[in-house]
Amino acid sequence: MSNTVLSIESLDLSAQGVAHDDEGKVVFVEGALPGEKVRVEFSRHKKNYNKAQVVEVLQASPLRVTPRCPYFGQCGGCVMQHLDADAQIAIKQRALEDMLRHIGRVQAAQILPPIYGAFWGYRMKARFSARFVAKKGGMLVGFRERNSRFVMDMEHCQVVPPHVSALLKPLRALLETLSVARRVPQIELAVGDAQTVLVLRHLEPLSAEDHDKLRQFAQEHQIQWWLQPKGPETAHPLEADQEDLYYSLPEYDLQMHFKPTDFTQVNHGINRVLIRRALALLDIQPHHRVVDLFCGLGNFTLPIARTAREVVGVEGSEVLIERARAAAQKHDLADRAQFSVLDLFQVDEEWLQTLGHFDRMLIDPPRDGAVAVAKAVSALPVQAQPERIVYVSCNPSTLARDAGILTHVGGYRLQAAGVVNMFPHTAHIESIAVFTKGTQERLSID
Repeated sequence: MSNTVLSIESLDLSAQGVAHDDEGKVVFVEGALPGEKVRVEFSRHKKNYNKAQVVEVLQASPLRVTPRCPYFGQCGGCVMQHLDADAQIAIKQRALEDMLRHIGRVQAAQILPPIYGAFWGYRMKARFSARFVAKKGGMLVGFRERNSRFVMDMEHCQVVPPHVSALLKPLRALLETLSVARRVPQIELAVGDAQTVLVLRHLEPLSAEDHDKLRQFAQEHQIQWWLQPKGPETAHPLEADQEDLYYSLPEYDLQMHFKPTDFTQVNHGINRVLIRRALALLDIQPHHRVVDLFCGLGNFTLPIARTAREVVGVEGSEVLIERARAAAQKHDLADRAQFSVLDLFQVDEEWLQTLGHFDRMLIDPPRDGAVAVAKAVSALPVQAQPERIVYVSCNPSTLARDAGILTHVGGYRLQAAGVVNMFPHTAHIESIAVFTKGTQERLSID
């Protein structure tokens, strides 16, 4: 059935067009944009909604553009290449504001200018699937197909750096020759300022000949191999003398060293701007004590230490905390940056009070958000609460939930919020929000 015509009203958080059929039932339409009239084919029928795909665009949005990538529509890596890049940011900003209003019942007093940068070649970390498929000519390396476990048959990718995109075809040829070709499920990419690392996940041991082939490939293409026989903790370099990965934060005279399987921000350029924005919004003074929760390897903590009297970084991963401590030591910041390991999903008011008073707080949680932290801060006596909180989020729904707690229970004001386009052409929404106490003021961000 492909004769149904729908008018698209909006986009959801997965970049699907949202429409209603003649009976008022919600229909999510892949490939459609707000304001368009499209002919669709239904792919799934549910009790409360239906799903469909565009068969023909009868009335196109003026924001529709020709996707740059020939795999768009089938590849699951991007879902918004058919939408003007600037419009993507505006739609994400609108989605953030809607979430804050509907879930948290809050509204930001000030909308921050969006943080954005290069729209292509920005992904410094990625996980490519690999699979030997005889019917498709051998080894496939790429992202998974949209809504499928199949691996895309792709020879290049527009959102990774050009030198990585150029590796996809040679990688396919190399993997086909390995003795474990049918037992390689994925290759993880990590790009630093000076090195590119590929982590080969292999389910069976490699032969000596396999090792030689990997070495030859590494030399020819100027990359480094890491091998991962089991979980991420088993990942290790192919060669013992390989140079470390790092990304630089020149504004703070920092080099942040990391392992290819560590969590780091995907978009290094945006990360630098995000750090600058976060620190400006925190408005740190030399006498301030600051706490950085979910601090990872110190991405925000060490820049904060350049100004604050003291900063305490707290993180659930002992491995990342070890990395953060080493970085603080290397940059002579160990006396101003302290770190501890703690499950921040289990904290309470009592634990926060044991840390002493903090003037500023930065929160940068994973997708699950920081509900325990929000409740703990809100339960503190007013005089013990930090005067300003900056919350960096990778999930607008959990940010909205936590914002509701901080404002309605904790007595904070949502002073400002805005989007961070960390992942162009995807539906992923990164954002930053500022919570303040006291009188309302317009924040300076520069």
